[in-house]
Amino acid sequence: MANLTFYTNPQSRGRIARWMLEEVGEPYETVFLGYADSMKSAQYLAVNPMGKVPTVRHGDVVVTETAAICAYLADAFPESDLAPPLDQRGAYYRWLFFGAGPIEMVMTHKGLGVETKEEQARMVGYGSVEVALETLAGALARSPYLTGDKFTAADVYVGAQVMWGLQFELFPKRPEFTGYMERVCSRDAFSRAMALDDAAAKEAVSFVSSPTVKILDAS
Repeated sequence: MANLTFYTNPQSRGRIARWMLEEVGEPYETVFLGYADSMKSAQYLAVNPMGKVPTVRHGDVVVTETAAICAYLADAFPESDLAPPLDQRGAYYRWLFFGAGPIEMVMTHKGLGVETKEEQARMVGYGSVEVALETLAGALARSPYLTGDKFTAADVYVGAQVMWGLQFELFPKRPEFTGYMERVCSRDAFSRAMALDDAAAKEAVSFVSSPTVKILDAS
């Protein structure tokens, strides 16, 4: 039995955690949850009181929040080589949490049509959409990946956001973003992860067809 359990829905940010799990390469069990039922069940709320996905259980350790899951898995499985050495993690932490803070908020606000007035800029974490996106573009113009020439867990998290930002026209189609998306999306682990979730999204009634995949009872 896998020591890793992955709670998700194929049409959610769980796709980022799935990608990270495929990068790590350790066996894991997938538990699919429905938004209207099992995600709010007492059984799952005991795991994640927010009633949201993704969540990863590693033995007795429960990790929620997608950026945290990426960081945790990189540390829990150092042989995957997805995090820099401890004394070289400045840029790694910076961009991982830049993605979880300013970029996540930018995408949410743009997607919802929320406009921040100039006098409100200091009240929001990203200041302005233009500055946040320009800051990320500047980092991507300097090197192939966020921490330099080497792909890390930060590129899983931020790479997924850039991909969705371009897909839903929340990011401008400038070369820094499109080139980065092409690089991160060319990885074998990304292709495997997307194929698994695409298949699950199309065949929800077949979730239990694999011994490593199950649906959580909503009762």
